[in-house]
Amino acid sequence: MNDRQSPRPGTNSRHILDTIGTSPMVRLQRLTGAHDAPVLVKLERSNPGGSIKDRPAWHIVRQAEEDGRLGPGGTIIESSSGNFGISLAMIGAARGYRVIIIVDPKTTATNLAMLRTFGAEVIVVDEQDDTGSYHKTRIALANKLHREIEGSFRPDQCFNPLNARAHYRGTAVELVDQAGPELAAVVLTVSTGGQLGGVSRYLREHAPQVHVVGVDAIGSTIFGGTSGPYLIPGVGLGWTPINLDDLARLDSVYKVADEDAFLGCRVLARHEGILVGGSTGAALCVALRLARHYGPDHCVALVAADSGERYLQTIYDDGWLTSHGLSVTTSTVELHRRVDRLRPYSNHPVDTANYRPELAAELGSPNGRCATAAGRPRW
Repeated sequence: MNDRQSPRPGTNSRHILDTIGTSPMVRLQRLTGAHDAPVLVKLERSNPGGSIKDRPAWHIVRQAEEDGRLGPGGTIIESSSGNFGISLAMIGAARGYRVIIIVDPKTTATNLAMLRTFGAEVIVVDEQDDTGSYHKTRIALANKLHREIEGSFRPDQCFNPLNARAHYRGTAVELVDQAGPELAAVVLTVSTGGQLGGVSRYLREHAPQVHVVGVDAIGSTIFGGTSGPYLIPGVGLGWTPINLDDLARLDSVYKVADEDAFLGCRVLARHEGILVGGSTGAALCVALRLARHYGPDHCVALVAADSGERYLQTIYDDGWLTSHGLSVTTSTVELHRRVDRLRPYSNHPVDTANYRPELAAELGSPNGRCATAAGRPRW
C-alpha cells in the first residue's frame, strides 16, 4: 500500500458560496441592426441564488463574520421585496443562520416561495410610507427587530456602503474585462444604489471614457421628480441612496415606463431566448437607444440582474398584464418604436439629487453614521 494517503473524495470541490460572481456576458443577435453598436448582456442569473444580489449579500455577511458582528447560530434580519432577501436566505441556509425577511404586498408569490424554501421566516407589512411605497415601513420594522433580537445582524442594504463596494470590487471588474476596449457605455438600473454606485465609481477610476447611464422607473424619486406608483420590480426608491454617493459619476439618467420595461422583457425572451426580470427590460430599452447612437465600432453593455422565471405569473402572464391595462405584445417593431421615443430624464444627474441624510437615523438604521462621509469604508 502506498504510504501517501489519497485525498478524501470531494476535497477539491467548491462551496456553494464560492460560485458567486464570474457571470457570463452574451451579445444580442437579433435586436440590433448593422449600423448599431453591439449590445452585451451580463447574466447575473448564474449566481447560486439566481441574481446579482448574491454579490453584495455575501460580501456584507462575510465582512460581518470577520468583524464578529455575526456568529454561529446568529440571526440575519433584512427588508427586501425580492432578490436581496432570497440571496440572504440562501446564504443563511448554507451558513446555518436564522433569516428573517420583511416583505410587502408587492412581493411575488414566487419570491415568497423561494424565501420560505430556503428556510427564511417572512413577515409582510401592509402599511405604506409617505412616498406611497413600503420601503420605509419595512426598514423601520427590520431595525426594530434587530434591536430586540439578541445576536442579530442587519445587512441594511439601503444604508450600508458595503453594498456598493461589492460591485466595485467584483461586478465592475468583470464587466470591463469581458466587454473589452470597445466599451462605450454601461447601462445600470438603480434601487438601493449598490450596483450603480459601485460600478460607476470603478468606471470613473479605471475607464473614464465610458458613458455611465442610470435607469429608474417613472414614479421613483431617486433622481428627483414626482413620486407615483410603478410596477417594475427591482428599481426605484423615494430618495437618493447613500450607495449612490456621487451623482457626478453618472453621465445621464433615463426613467422608463412599466409597459416599456415589460415589453423589453417579453421581446428579449421571444426573440433572443433570454429570460430576464423587469429591471433588465428597462435597461434593455435604454441600451438599444444608445446602440443607435454609438454605431458598430463600439459596444453598449447592460447588467441583467436576475431571471424572468421569478416573474412568470406577472410580467410574462397575459392576464396579469391585461388586468393592469398593459400591452401583451412581443413585437420587435413596437419595442423599437418606443425605444426611438426615449429621451434622457437628465444629462446632469448631480442637479437632481434627492438625498435624505437624516433618514437612516430616523428609521433606526445601524448604519446611520454611514450617511456621512466619515462613515464610508475604504474602497
